Amino acid sequence: MSTSPIDSANNLAIDANSIESLKIAARKNSPEALKATAKQFEALFVNMMMKSMREATPQDGMFDTQQTKMYQSMLDQQLSQNMASRGIGLADVLIRQLSNLPGNAVQDDAAAANGDGQPQDLRTSMNNELLRSLSPRAVRTAQTEATNDVGDAGDASRPAHVQAFQNALMPHAQAASRTTGIPAKFMLGQAALESGWGKHVMKMADGSSSHNLFGIKASANWKGKTVDAVTTEYVNGVPQKRVEKFRAYDSYADSFRDYANLLRSNPRYEKVLANATDVHGFAQGLQRAGYATDPNYAAKLTNIINNKLSV
Repeated sequence: MSTSPIDSANNLAIDANSIESLKIAARKNSPEALKATAKQFEALFVNMMMKSMREATPQDGMFDTQQTKMYQSMLDQQLSQNMASRGIGLADVLIRQLSNLPGNAVQDDAAAANGDGQPQDLRTSMNNELLRSLSPRAVRTAQTEATNDVGDAGDASRPAHVQAFQNALMPHAQAASRTTGIPAKFMLGQAALESGWGKHVMKMADGSSSHNLFGIKASANWKGKTVDAVTTEYVNGVPQKRVEKFRAYDSYADSFRDYANLLRSNPRYEKVLANATDVHGFAQGLQRAGYATDPNYAAKLTNIINNKLSV
């Protein structure tokens, strides 16, 4: 089945062969090839902007690995293609400018008829210049990986950091669920709320992670490691910054185990366990039991569980 230049433009993010199709079409000096090339240049421009924004964002979370960065890069490429397909105006400007060059098809035919010799095909040259700019090594690699790994990419409708958070921690949440009876998704949502999707896990004095995903404080009877951190507490509805002592663990699995043990052993959370099958009851139970002082804690937790995480 043949692929038109426009089809290739739309599929570039997942089809590594579409660049070659565009090059072939560009040699024919067709208006369709010009339009497709301009669209691809617009997509590249959008992708460069997204890349700059990503680089300006702090990347010190526990899921900022090479694998998640690759996934984010592939997602950004597809988003760039989708945005360019709707248009931001750059492609239209390029088409207008390149269509007015001396190398367009109508002027070329007129020059040949007047015996002026074979004119230089400037539009084809410009097309190929744009196409060369669209095929750096990193883009080709990401396209190949996207084609090979599309089945393992997860739900692209959700942000990459959400997907990575759920993939990495779901086994620990499921283990805690077997202990407490609380659905794993509920506990995963609370870990996301408390840790900012893993980006704000408290750090030890040496810079290593405390692995404390649930913001559990270190009371007088805690015998394990601790970490001091600034936290926001609400007193009579007014937020106040305080330095508190929190528990620290050797792993995220330990964090989930201690959280499950806290809910099981502390009488304050009996009603939480009793209402664990309902999202609203679980979130409201935690707030009423005093797990957090934020007056909007239950609403925030309910939103994450219902709208951010997959089943």
